[in-house]
Amino acid sequence: MVGAGVLHECLRDDRVREVLAVQRTATSTRHAKLRELIRTNFYDYEDARDAFRGADACFFCLGVTAVGKSEAEYHRLTFDLTLAAARVLADINPGMTFCYVSGQGTDSTERGRVMWARVKGKTENALLALPLRSYMLRPGYIQPMGGIQSKTRVYRLFYQVMTPLYPVLRRLTPNLVTTNETVGRAMIALALDGYPTRILEVRDINTVGRA
Repeated sequence: MVGAGVLHECLRDDRVREVLAVQRTATSTRHAKLRELIRTNFYDYEDARDAFRGADACFFCLGVTAVGKSEAEYHRLTFDLTLAAARVLADINPGMTFCYVSGQGTDSTERGRVMWARVKGKTENALLALPLRSYMLRPGYIQPMGGIQSKTRVYRLFYQVMTPLYPVLRRLTPNLVTTNETVGRAMIALALDGYPTRILEVRDINTVGRA
């Protein structure tokens, strides 16, 4: 859902020259500047080095919920998955921008009680240590826009309930909610102009994405 929103913003922004979408299945989207790289292995990108060469930025939107998962499983699907891509990109294109969709409440100390927050914190810290211009985006509630829906059934049901309430949430808690379109625009802005801090909370995401 987040990745689809980011892709949509990249395709409609004239400042983005070309998009390489790395994904599990092909999309129905057709656009002159879109190329797709369909993969089943997201833990080894050695065969994709040529495709990645010369990229200015990576907008990393892969992620899963921690619900029902052990720490070991969530670590593999979060830390290992993300760093597999980031390490190859840092080797091929050192200094490129890497935007990572983290989460509100992430634990940078890696020592807190909440399992997902520790793993996300470890992932953020590892990314920030690489020779990349990395930015950690920590959204809270993300409202899907542009007709985009989650592929997960329970999330689709959740958003059916929450969508009518979004205008109220935005008015009452503007620093807790954002949209997938705003996240996409924020990433493009970060790649172009940077930001004073490498960790962006919801307020920062909205400020950059709505500028």
